Amino acid sequence: MSAALRPGRHAARGFTLIEVLAALAIGSAVIAATAVLINNVALNFDRRTGLVGKTDQLLLAVDRLAADIGSARQVKQGDGADAAAAFNGDANQMTFVTGSSAGGGRGEEVVSLQVEETDGVNHLVRRRARWQGQRTPFAGVALQDPVRLIEGQVNIAFAFGSSGPDGTLSWSATWIGQPLLPGLVRLTVRDRASGADLLPGVQFALRADAPMGCAQPGANAECVAGKSASKEPPAKDPPPGARR
Repeated sequence: MSAALRPGRHAARGFTLIEVLAALAIGSAVIAATAVLINNVALNFDRRTGLVGKTDQLLLAVDRLAADIGSARQVKQGDGADAAAAFNGDANQMTFVTGSSAGGGRGEEVVSLQVEETDGVNHLVRRRARWQGQRTPFAGVALQDPVRLIEGQVNIAFAFGSSGPDGTLSWSATWIGQPLLPGLVRLTVRDRASGADLLPGVQFALRADAPMGCAQPGANAECVAGKSASKEPPAKDPPPGARR
């Protein structure tokens, strides 16, 4: 009887210790690979969501800047030959007087756009104050209500354009003490890591002393250079005998 049961015992024999350890090792590797895959998917989703949020923030900032810069007013400070426009600008900041259209019904305001750095992160901060009139010292206005329009690991810079007598457009890194406002303001926002321009070709037209073509939203360098044309076709002389 014992001899007859021996083959059955061998047939019911389970896994050896080596086989169990090998199965555990394979299962652990599968679990680890799955965890890495899930983590990568989550990181990519968060990164893409962050990029969409930053793009929306840039678009909102461009709209705000277009409203502010486009409504800049030609306000003189000083008398006689020393009179200068109430406009100070360099690569890191610009301060100017705006009309009521940018102030949300508050009347004329002084608006500043300042590039500030905190812990390696750059911020483009907007501040404002009520404009008390031409006799108010432009440089002494106390600005308040800071709002961060753009922030991130980016380099932010302004440039100021003006049209010459021959219609050519030139750019300057500063605009201080000039008798007139610049014709255009260019904003550059570049990613520090890649050097990519996040706002390629973004230029804001100041409409205070610009040609009529610059009065429309979205006007660019062509309007300041006098190259913009009306969308309506030029009027033609009526045929002979037609009623006038």
